[in-house]
Amino acid sequence: MTDTPTRLVLIRHGESLATVNQVVGGHEGCTGLSDRGRQQAEALRDRLTRTGELTGADVVVTSVLPRAVETAEIIAPALGGVVAKQDCAVCEIHPGEGDALAWPEFTERYGADAGRNRFKAMAPGAESWADFMGRVGRSLWRLVDEHAGETIVVVCHGGVIEGSFMAFGNLPLHRSFGLDTENTSLTEWELRPDDQRFWWLNRYNDASHLQGAAT
Repeated sequence: MTDTPTRLVLIRHGESLATVNQVVGGHEGCTGLSDRGRQQAEALRDRLTRTGELTGADVVVTSVLPRAVETAEIIAPALGGVVAKQDCAVCEIHPGEGDALAWPEFTERYGADAGRNRFKAMAPGAESWADFMGRVGRSLWRLVDEHAGETIVVVCHGGVIEGSFMAFGNLPLHRSFGLDTENTSLTEWELRPDDQRFWWLNRYNDASHLQGAAT
C-alpha cells in the first residue's frame, strides 16, 4: 500500500461547437471547441501555470472526443509536460444512431423523455445511463488502481464527472439533486492512505479562473 494520497482531478472540457450548434456531440458530431471554449481552456492554463497546483501530475488522460483533446492540448504546458493518453472509456455517453443529429431532430425521433428509463438506451446503438455509469465507474477505478499514490488528471465530460459521484460516493443512478458542472472546471477526489474506507471530495466545479474573465 502506498503511503501517499491518490489524487484524481477531473477537468471538464471547454465549451464545444456541438453545444453552440445544438448538435449531439458523439464521435461523429463533436467538432471541437468553440472560440469561447478555447478562451476558457486558455484561462485555465494560465491559472494552473500561475498556481502550479497540477504541475506534479503523474499521468494525464483525455477522452478521444475533439473537445476534450483540444482542451488537454491547450492546458498541457501547465501540467509539467506530461503527454496525454487518449481513452474512450472516459468519453461522454455514446449516443449511437443519434450521433451528429440536431437536438430537435433527436427529440422528434427518440422522444423528449429519451433517457428517462435509466436502463434503456437513449437511441438505437446508444448506451443506457446505467451502461454509461458502469463504464465510467470501471474506468475511474482502473486508473486509480493503476496509479495508486499518484496525481491523475482526466480531461473529460460532465457526465463522467457526475459518474464519479456514483463511483466514489455510492449515489444512485437517479439522483435527487441538480449538478451543473462548468466548462473547464476542476473536480478533485482524494484517497488517503491512512483511511481508505472512503473518498474525500476536495473540490467540485472549481472554475475560479473564469470569474471576471472575458469568457
